[in-house]
Amino acid sequence: MTVAAYTPPGVGLLAVGIVSEVFGPHGETLPGFDFALCTDRPGPVPTDLGVPLTVTHGLDKLASADLVIALPWAGFRTPPAPAVLDALSAAHGRGSLVAAHCVGAFALAAAGLLDGRRATTHWRFAELLARRHPNVTVEPDALYVDEGRVITGAGAAAGFDLCLHLLRREYGAAMANAVARDMVLPSHRDGGQAQYLTAPVPEDGHDERLAEVLAWARENLHQPLPVAELARRAVMSRRTFARRFTAATGTTPHAWLRNLRLSSAEELLETTDLPVEEIARRVGYGSAAVLREQFVRRRGVPPRSYRRSFTNTP
Repeated sequence: MTVAAYTPPGVGLLAVGIVSEVFGPHGETLPGFDFALCTDRPGPVPTDLGVPLTVTHGLDKLASADLVIALPWAGFRTPPAPAVLDALSAAHGRGSLVAAHCVGAFALAAAGLLDGRRATTHWRFAELLARRHPNVTVEPDALYVDEGRVITGAGAAAGFDLCLHLLRREYGAAMANAVARDMVLPSHRDGGQAQYLTAPVPEDGHDERLAEVLAWARENLHQPLPVAELARRAVMSRRTFARRFTAATGTTPHAWLRNLRLSSAEELLETTDLPVEEIARRVGYGSAAVLREQFVRRRGVPPRSYRRSFTNTP
């Protein structure tokens, strides 16, 4: 995959670091990407921290990229130059994936690429995006929103979630997990997970017990794992457990387990020739039929079709 990240003047250095880390080299064991930063005029580009960044490629790089990512910039309230908007529209028109991290969504919206679509951005600026672009359905709580060939993500470190989702979608769970491992990151957070948590840092021993229970659940997916059992292990009432779980993860215990089971099933389908029945058992579904139902509902294809996308196994 050829990846071009549009780097406007005033670009956020954190965003540059995120996309460079995900799509940059990861050693000989993982395939590399043809990754480049590009900007309006090649040369020194000012950043949000005042440290100039040398970018050697111009907008022509967007014309050959399989994936174009619009990065956030300090002056996002002013639309990019018409040449930039034309380049983004042209990339989308010829079939490229077009994504935006954080307020980079404002560039895609100005280019008309979000009209009639769902999108997200940093929660602080979601209302502004919705007000300026009423034809866009803004989802202020989502970590990322995948609309096929247009994908938008939330702010700051959620850029990792966006990029890992793109890897997972295009290359599979095993690839995304390997890159996440290399960066010492969680392999997957669902796009519907809340981007803003009231208390993201553990405040007491209850949260430590919760973390231990989540780690135990990951190692025991083959078990039923009812919420009552998880609450018992956390030494909490079921109601308290559910409340603390949502505050800590941004999602419900049922949704978290479902995504974990499906992600584990994906990796097993990609990397093993285990029968679907055995995979269903290992990830905690009662039968292959139940796994198939959940897989089709959440991933759009049955498990065997998903496997054929990554292997030659029938």
